[in-house]
Amino acid sequence: VQLQESGPGLVKPSQTLSLTCTVSGGSIATNPYYWSWIRQPPGKGLEWMGAIAWSGSTYYSPSLKSRASISRNTCKNQITLQLTSVTPEDTAVYYCASREYYRDTSNRDDYRYWGQGTQVTVSS
Repeated sequence: VQLQESGPGLVKPSQTLSLTCTVSGGSIATNPYYWSWIRQPPGKGLEWMGAIAWSGSTYYSPSLKSRASISRNTCKNQITLQLTSVTPEDTAVYYCASREYYRDTSNRDDYRYWGQGTQVTVSS
């Protein structure tokens, strides 16, 4: 299974960031996999943002719940993250990752599959 993140490299403050994770080699609807978004701001640690289950159920970090939305397209085998009202503090490398069974972890070793990441800069 391979995960590939994509999206705009530059977003302006107050806009909505939209990222896509394209999965190949396996179905995002396979029980019991969970698909997470994790980010790493420059000079900081990894932050778990949220996840979507094989069933379509979603889970969010309390700190981002009001701004983040994760959805999926099973036909395209893609996971999408939308983050509203972005600020420069949302500048980070954004990763898509997957593991069996739900866990709100940002530890890379806890994931079976991990994407290469995509850089997002929020700036005017």
